[in-house]
Amino acid sequence: MSQFCQTETPVVPLRDNNPTTITPYVNYGLIAANIAVFIYQLSLNRQELQEFFRSAAVVPCQISNTCPQISAQPIPEWLTLFTSQFLHGGFLHIAGNMLFLWVFGNNIEDRLGHIKFLFFYLTCGALAALAQWFFSQNSPIPALGASGAIAGVLGAYILRFPRAQVLTLVPLGFFITTIRIPAMFFLGFWFVQQAFYGIASLQAPSSVGGGVAYWAHAGGFVFGAILAPLLGLYKRD
Repeated sequence: MSQFCQTETPVVPLRDNNPTTITPYVNYGLIAANIAVFIYQLSLNRQELQEFFRSAAVVPCQISNTCPQISAQPIPEWLTLFTSQFLHGGFLHIAGNMLFLWVFGNNIEDRLGHIKFLFFYLTCGALAALAQWFFSQNSPIPALGASGAIAGVLGAYILRFPRAQVLTLVPLGFFITTIRIPAMFFLGFWFVQQAFYGIASLQAPSSVGGGVAYWAHAGGFVFGAILAPLLGLYKRD
């Protein structure tokens, strides 16, 4: 089993009304890199995929050095804080994450610039993984996915563009409609949801089952809101 960093939500963002002044090459590159790694995952059989996750994903007990059996890892544990950001557990997992990155990442790259945005994204992802590790230090379950880093993007977005309108796909029973929701409410609800589920997950044994790494989401969001202003989120104004 694995813990997925997945931007799960009952509603789906389609686009925002927030134009950019640059071509977000880094955002496009990150999406392409995630898709390329996922295609590589599809080429692996089940056993090879599990071994790949064990070596490239974040395994909390390996970082804590508390795993019952620790074998030599081809990738240093500190490096998995970054490699894990490019792994995904299935089509819905990567599709949801990449959609959020596509909708919200370009505007943060526009504000920070290409190099700072890449640094910001990877740093938020690593700090988000450490937040998840803090609450499950003895867990042998690999944690993987891009949404810790993407949560950092969302934390920056809600600060800089709280009034931006997000065209959102909303299921209403058997019907589906679209409405425009201010980013403040769309992303604010998402963060509260992740924090609530994270607190609820503290009651579950860390070594049982898999699921969603909610603390990586909440932590990434907070770290993004802190780090982005330090890197110049408001400087261009």
